[in-house]
Amino acid sequence: MSSGTQASDDLVSKDAAGAASPSDRELQYSGWVYHLGVNSIGHEFFHLRFLCLRGNWVVMYKRDPHDDPGTRPIRKGFVSHSLMVEELGRKEINSGEFYAIRFYNRLDETKKGEIACATAGEARKWMEAFDQAKQLAANDILKASNWHKLSIDSELNFEGHRPRMRQYARDLKRLIRIGKGPEMLLQKTSELGSRLKTDRYLEGEVGDALEAHEWRCIRTINGIRIFEEATSLKSGKDFLLKSVGVIDANVDTVFEVVLSLDRHKRHEWDMLTGDLELLESVDGHYDVVYGIYDPKHLAWSSSRKDFVFSRQWFRGQDGEYTILQFPVVHKKQPPRPGYERIKVNPSIWEIRRLKTAYSATSKCHVTRILEVHSTIWDRLKKRYTTNFEKTIPYALLCQVGGLREYFSANPSLALDSPSAVEHSNFFDAAPTASLEPEDSELNDEFHDAIAFDGSVGDEDSDSDDEEPPQSGKVKLKNVSWAIASLALKKSAATGENNELDTTYPPATISPSQFHGSLHQGKGESDTNCWTKPSEPGFMIRGRTYLKDCSKVPGGDPLLKLLAVDWLSAETCMDKIAHHPNCLVQSESGKKLPFILVINLEIPAKPYYSLVLYYGADRPINKQSLLGRFIEGSDVFRDSRFKLIPSIVEGYWMVKRAVGTKACLLGKAVTCRYLREDNFLEIDVDIGSSSVARHIIGLVLGYTTGIVVDLAILIEAKEENELPEYILGTVRLNRLRLDSAVPYP
Repeated sequence: MSSGTQASDDLVSKDAAGAASPSDRELQYSGWVYHLGVNSIGHEFFHLRFLCLRGNWVVMYKRDPHDDPGTRPIRKGFVSHSLMVEELGRKEINSGEFYAIRFYNRLDETKKGEIACATAGEARKWMEAFDQAKQLAANDILKASNWHKLSIDSELNFEGHRPRMRQYARDLKRLIRIGKGPEMLLQKTSELGSRLKTDRYLEGEVGDALEAHEWRCIRTINGIRIFEEATSLKSGKDFLLKSVGVIDANVDTVFEVVLSLDRHKRHEWDMLTGDLELLESVDGHYDVVYGIYDPKHLAWSSSRKDFVFSRQWFRGQDGEYTILQFPVVHKKQPPRPGYERIKVNPSIWEIRRLKTAYSATSKCHVTRILEVHSTIWDRLKKRYTTNFEKTIPYALLCQVGGLREYFSANPSLALDSPSAVEHSNFFDAAPTASLEPEDSELNDEFHDAIAFDGSVGDEDSDSDDEEPPQSGKVKLKNVSWAIASLALKKSAATGENNELDTTYPPATISPSQFHGSLHQGKGESDTNCWTKPSEPGFMIRGRTYLKDCSKVPGGDPLLKLLAVDWLSAETCMDKIAHHPNCLVQSESGKKLPFILVINLEIPAKPYYSLVLYYGADRPINKQSLLGRFIEGSDVFRDSRFKLIPSIVEGYWMVKRAVGTKACLLGKAVTCRYLREDNFLEIDVDIGSSSVARHIIGLVLGYTTGIVVDLAILIEAKEENELPEYILGTVRLNRLRLDSAVPYP
């Protein structure tokens, strides 16, 4: 396989107007994956397949068609704007660990499918590829082009016999190959690196909410800085220590090395947790491991030690990996004779890309944060030079340095994960007749979600004699904002104060007229209530963001928070605004020009809903960004609806897990929109994402000790939409789960 030039973020600039260049339309993704599913007699299958994604068309082969031009596709179908792509994390297949991805149609979840990749990097690239295919499908709908040509039968559905689909290929010149050959999946070798240079890096560590933590460097060990929190936590019981280092490798590879249980590799960089074995794999994002170590290099005691801890990990929208580690008790590993059971410090790994100049290798910023009891830390500091280097916290902090030296000694691991662009002549040789649709029935068909042709009961059949489909562009960066702008582009620039129609007199919004089940607090000491966040709390895109990525403190919110409902029910709650007792249906609510209802659906037993009601004192300007969001399509809303979280007070690990970076909710989870009368309701299904379920599950365990600020805004992605503004904010003070009001 020849290497070439990777498709880069530079593609975004030329798509600012939503148009795709011919060269972009010639790109495709392809690579070896495992196809996971259940056949017609209920047996699970794990088949090695060659997957091709061209534009918004997907084809699956048994063999690489570029090596074997005579091979026929066994499954094929289209990607639609309603496709959801979910990262399932690690999954064991044929005694090997792989990274699984699930696809489903958010309008019909019976249409779904799964694939598994050899590395986290390959899984990430496939997710980005399918996200771009989804945006291309949305582009076709907004332009009203081609959407009517494709059959509804092409929707994703692995659970029954699929009718044949017509397919066509055109103008394929360049191929983006993801991963290596099938041997990477079959053998699952130790090679975690790549063969391609990249200049694609993410933004810095600064989040979108201001944090109160201050760190002080207390020591440097072999180039690794060690910090302590400048002020103790308010509990007075614990201190935080962290080590920080830069590693010449991409984030996906570093993440895989940290998570790997291969003791031969771990012994090269990990002096404490080098001997680990898996006790339980709960799901693709959570497991429990058992470890032992010989204390002769650390502690003063000569007794052998063992420990059990859980590992929970997830990848953010910005590509940053977070790994949480907690000491736990597990029934499969009771105390072992001859070993002293210890508790490893609660800790976090944070692995993010560095924004650096172009180089042959990627660089990532690795942070190791751990919790140390204050009495132990005070005792260590008094005899710092003699005792600190023999402690478990020291060994944990030094893992960053061990990783850096491990990658320096193994330069092949420092290269980016496999992704190369190469020229393809396979489709140039295809007969001209095969490049067009087979018959005119195509004109009467409907464009919908990704689908694959073929019978599930006969997974190994190569009987399909169709030719590969039409090519399309694939890029590495989300361009939903450019796509949505095709049909919703403003006719004139919108000023920062033009969201509301100032030709109307403001309506009176009295707090006494609106009430929710969660009361408004009167001060910071109140609990189980909502209040207004302190200022300044959130950073938003400034007027020059497109030029210098500068952010500015957010001002007062555009909409006024009217009330908050804290509800519980046995099933998920949606369409809250339709309920006769809802604030929207009250006489005072009907008099307001506009109400925005945000319903955060929290998966638990029972289900919870946090419902926020925001009101406008004037009608919304229909030509403004907010007006276009309210009246726009779900595609446009998904691409713009953004939330910024910030845990002001609470357990430090919950703070780090939640983070302070803005999240496009429509991309992360399923959002449903209800636009009627004078309101827009947004139902945010947090349970639709496994990663979001894990994070919210962690938060629910600490709710009575957490103060969290939330900001709602619409992302600005064009110059005439800047600067951004905050739609609404809320502070939630130490909510009690048992205080949720039953929803009828």
